[in-house]
Amino acid sequence: MLRVGIVGLPNVGKSTLFNALTAQTAALAANYPFATIEPNVGVVAVPDERLEPLARLVRTERIVPATVEFVDIAGLVRGASRGEGLGNQFLAHIREVDAIVHVVRCFEDESVVHVEATVDPQRDIETINIELALADLATLERRRDKAQKVAKTGDKSAQTELRALDKLLPALAEGLPARAVSLDAEEREAARSFFLLTAKPMIYAANVDERALAVPRACPHVRRVEELAAREGAECVVICAQLEAELAALNPEERRDYLRSLGVESSGVERMIQSAYRLLGLMSFLTAGEKEVRAWTIPRGTRAPQAAGRIHSDMERGFIRAEVVSYDDLMRAGSFAAAREQGLLRLEGKDYVIREGDVVYFRFNV
Repeated sequence: MLRVGIVGLPNVGKSTLFNALTAQTAALAANYPFATIEPNVGVVAVPDERLEPLARLVRTERIVPATVEFVDIAGLVRGASRGEGLGNQFLAHIREVDAIVHVVRCFEDESVVHVEATVDPQRDIETINIELALADLATLERRRDKAQKVAKTGDKSAQTELRALDKLLPALAEGLPARAVSLDAEEREAARSFFLLTAKPMIYAANVDERALAVPRACPHVRRVEELAAREGAECVVICAQLEAELAALNPEERRDYLRSLGVESSGVERMIQSAYRLLGLMSFLTAGEKEVRAWTIPRGTRAPQAAGRIHSDMERGFIRAEVVSYDDLMRAGSFAAAREQGLLRLEGKDYVIREGDVVYFRFNV
């Protein structure tokens, strides 16, 4: 399952956001540093408006959406890479996730303590990114000594690793994240074994108050976060974590109505989940039958047998054919039978690449 870590300085709204994401109050939201020590973990449904109409079409009440696992990681502080504020423990938790949501405080509130005394998104972002880069530098310096010795023996994999290291080390020393460094295919493969923190895809979550939500670009703090994100090639999502946590108690229609009353068309939480899904190159295909309608997560470019294996390994091993119809075509036809009669339902072989929104039935034999 896709794992996304929520990071940031203490008291920026990480646990409040986690509560909003998971529509629960599992994470302790408190006005003091290190309210979270052990990471909270929650499984979150990926918003997908196709599932309910599809369930009505096949007359099933069971809907299983695709999911993302969010991990609320304790606040990092200056010096975390040297162990400050239990930093080594927290950095280890970050290594275990696939992507990072970096929550940045963009609201002024004297009642909520800021560890640096003032709200300054650029300083806060730099604090976190420097600590991640310093941790990566320490990792790479250790790896380089070993790779250099082995490369001298003529070992090709060590030579590839050394090339990657010699590109990554100076970039990190200049404050650039590893994800911004241009590597060739072989070097990228070698770099995967480094498990670098700054190689992970990043989403910046600009956490504003309710007043700024409808016109976020009027907030200078938000504009600064957007500029810094754009410079890195990262995504920026504007949220009001406190409002989203409160809205979690409402049903979906009530949430939408309240957001519209504020001049906001969609939930920041939904945009964040979709951004995390998109950042990692993931997509959903659908299965539909009397027992359930389900969305399955696969990487873009996945072929039909491997998609079948996402459901069960036997289906990949014994793959014969995939019956495929696009969601839009199926809903227009009104039934699988009508889609088949209209030539919209196709039989695809092992080389077929699954597309976003394909509704698939796999034929297999083991």
